[in-house]
Amino acid sequence: MSIRRLVLTIAAIGAMSSAFGQSSATTRDFNLPPVGLGATETAEINVANFASNASDGTAASCTGSISFLNASGATIGSATPFTLASGQILSARLPFSGAGASGTRTAIRGVVALTLSTATPRPPCGLAVSLATYDTSSGATHALVPSGAGGGPGGGPGFGPGPR
Repeated sequence: MSIRRLVLTIAAIGAMSSAFGQSSATTRDFNLPPVGLGATETAEINVANFASNASDGTAASCTGSISFLNASGATIGSATPFTLASGQILSARLPFSGAGASGTRTAIRGVVALTLSTATPRPPCGLAVSLATYDTSSGATHALVPSGAGGGPGGGPGFGPGPR
């Protein structure tokens, strides 16, 4: 099995788990677990839409926002909005200097809010999410939390709007 096919299969399985983290009638939240962020690191949340366009011609689309939260649960900075067509990826980054922390280390977490479409037919959306920390200078990855590693309410292997 090719790596591409494996990734698409994993994403499709994740997209089937659509009942996680409903926060209101129009959004679903994916709460990433907390990670430590050191003074020389940057945190990055990646979102990708692995859904294919529907056979009826409806274009695949995932819309939402990415936020970083501090150890107190307060949002750091502004949310990063996204709209992803089939196969697209978007990254939102938080350097340590933007975390508002004192000292050389802090805990942060991420939240991805998926906006559920009310269109008929509903556009296919197979959102995969990951959180990574990396060395700001070299780019070397220090930690990677893929879809499915979230814990507690709102965690889960990925999301999509469910059956159309």
